[in-house]
Amino acid sequence: MKIKNLSILTCVCMSFLFVQCRMSNSESTQYTVEWRYDRTGIYANETGLLKTWPAGGPELLWYYDGLGEGHSSVGITSDKAYVTGMLDGKGYLFVFDLHGKLLNKVLYGDEWTENYVGARATPIINNGKIYLMSGAGDLVCLNEQSLDVIWKKNIFVDFESENIRWGFNESPLIIGDKLIITPGGKKNNVVALDKNTGKLIWSSPGKGDLSAYCSPLYIGDQETPLIVTITAENIIGLEASTGKLLWSFESKNRNNIHSNTPVYADNRILCTSVDKGCTMLRLSEGGRSAEIVWELPEWDNMMGALVKVGDYIYGSGSGYKERVWYCVDWATGEIKYKETGLGMGVTIYADGMFYCYTDKGEMALVKATPEKFEIVSQFMIEKGTEQHWAHPVIYQGVLYVRHGDSFMAYKIK
Repeated sequence: MKIKNLSILTCVCMSFLFVQCRMSNSESTQYTVEWRYDRTGIYANETGLLKTWPAGGPELLWYYDGLGEGHSSVGITSDKAYVTGMLDGKGYLFVFDLHGKLLNKVLYGDEWTENYVGARATPIINNGKIYLMSGAGDLVCLNEQSLDVIWKKNIFVDFESENIRWGFNESPLIIGDKLIITPGGKKNNVVALDKNTGKLIWSSPGKGDLSAYCSPLYIGDQETPLIVTITAENIIGLEASTGKLLWSFESKNRNNIHSNTPVYADNRILCTSVDKGCTMLRLSEGGRSAEIVWELPEWDNMMGALVKVGDYIYGSGSGYKERVWYCVDWATGEIKYKETGLGMGVTIYADGMFYCYTDKGEMALVKATPEKFEIVSQFMIEKGTEQHWAHPVIYQGVLYVRHGDSFMAYKIK
């Protein structure tokens, strides 16, 4: 009888431990997605994803129509998805659970109504707060639980700057307690605010350029940690602690569009934009200096962004020149190939595959190596409105796509 009871107890204990391990493993996969996951476009936590899709595309788990106008991407936490949209000229934050149920819709301010209208920047969720930036210059900090406004600023009023041709677009960068934005003023070109209060920590005149749609990048592995961004006419590197201008390189194009966040690895920074093409910089003196290593003017990517995998960089030509897909050697700038077959667009990467979302509405699963650009599967995004510009997001085996008025979730695991 004792042996039987001991066996039962052992089974119960083992079952408890198994459940606890499953819960622990599940919890360990939870993370927060911001602009392009962590600004790299590489969804490193995603594994076990499908290597091919059915003819009509992966299973559509759910969709929501009614976001209004906009091109903003999605921010995700362990149990909620956040996306912005414009209705009747006003910006709203939509909050969903991960099963597609709309939990809340909150007004945050005016949005951009002049051209290519609607919401633009990705919501940033950090330590119980949500940070939103509107095309009209409203910077808003909300309580993640109550959705009450904690603090709010208008960057054009508070930092003596002006809006740009297609409406302000930048996802704020958070470094510790600092929130970094680029108002683009002569005096307050780039500023650091206390993320909890909105109070100014430092202001940098930079090069005095207007803002240029670029969400900045933090580089923390240098002796002098720095912030890199692109303003209307310059690539700039700023000391993260003070805003001091460390170095700059002229980077001009016809419409002051530099909307891709720089790519950083191996002590090098790759900047790309329309017209100007690619510029590779190499840091020295602990980040306090930089030099140009190579340039590739023909690869001009307007807003589809690039992804570095291994020793190569991948992405589309989405500017005014060749609209093809590139693979380029990271170290030398040598073009390995230029491939057709898809429209220009956005690229992200997860679990050995590229996800390419084109301005024609094609969603393609691509196996790309330095030797070959292989389109494995593709389908059309048919729901939604206007331009196919929002960057897709992957979270725990689900592909989230925003297309204008519609928000969709596809099972890819």
